[in-house]
Amino acid sequence: MATNSRIEWTEATWNPVAGCSIVSPGCTHCYAMRMAERLDLMGQGKYRDLTRRSGGRPKWNGKIRLDDNALAIPYSWKTGRMIFVNSMSDLFHEDVPVDFVSKVFAVMKDCPQHTFQVLTKRSDRLRVIANSLEWSANIWMGVSVENADYKHRIDDLRATPAITKFLSLEPLIGDVGVLDLFNIDWAIAGGESGPGARPMEPAWVRSIRDQCVKANVAFHFKQWGGVNKKRAGRVLDGRTWDQFPISVAA
Repeated sequence: MATNSRIEWTEATWNPVAGCSIVSPGCTHCYAMRMAERLDLMGQGKYRDLTRRSGGRPKWNGKIRLDDNALAIPYSWKTGRMIFVNSMSDLFHEDVPVDFVSKVFAVMKDCPQHTFQVLTKRSDRLRVIANSLEWSANIWMGVSVENADYKHRIDDLRATPAITKFLSLEPLIGDVGVLDLFNIDWAIAGGESGPGARPMEPAWVRSIRDQCVKANVAFHFKQWGGVNKKRAGRVLDGRTWDQFPISVAA
């Protein structure tokens, strides 16, 4: 399923894989788990039985579903757009075969009119298989870093052949401290939103912004988050931060 996206830093989503499993604290309140349950209840077979109920909330049950039919979708979009790849899964999940990852990369390379934003929490697997994949300039690669315990993912990202590399510091549930931003092109920061959202301290966001400004890294502040993210807004120190890498900002 591909849709126009409400995510501030992209234009569309494309999901050749559905389903996931919890791998780190940033996954605890993942919106995709709630969405997968909703789509299952709506009768969408792609998301059937991918979650279970625990503590009154839907959680991934670890099942992964590959959608070969979805591989054709980017070809149908003639006008170039920015596409978030696998908003409902993780392309580098251990149960996604390398040959299927390669198929996804082949489609991305074959659609140069689009910019594809791939994001993973499984940077260890990314690092292992990155050199076996066909990279092109329109494939942006990112890793999630929700607190200081996961900064090692940045080193894994840096080791890949991706031309444009980015960080998703969202949901930001702890101070990440000093970041090594060498060879990083973009950083997105944002608070957790939805039921049970964990608080984000303004100082954590300001530190990331200031480090990005000093290192000349594009900075995008997505949201303060909370139970009512619309009310909380996304203004940081009197302005919004909507920067993108130079490749699209020019």
